[in-house]
Amino acid sequence: MIKVEFLGPLNRESIEVDIESLSDLKEMFKEDKELQEWLEICAVAVNDALVCSLDTKVKDGDKISLLPPVCGG
Repeated sequence: MIKVEFLGPLNRESIEVDIESLSDLKEMFKEDKELQEWLEICAVAVNDALVCSLDTKVKDGDKISLLPPVCGG
């Protein structure tokens, strides 16, 4: 299973999913309109390394973090 973390203002509990790539995760969330809006602007990390491609493969035990933009001061 792959752990998915929703950080910052996404304000959701972590979930575990059985997927093979980030595109599978995007497909899984396609019906969630609120989350879709966030996904368009979030950075994504796999095992704490930022990734840019939906073709990024994941394997059992990996962690995906959805990182929304934040403002700081």
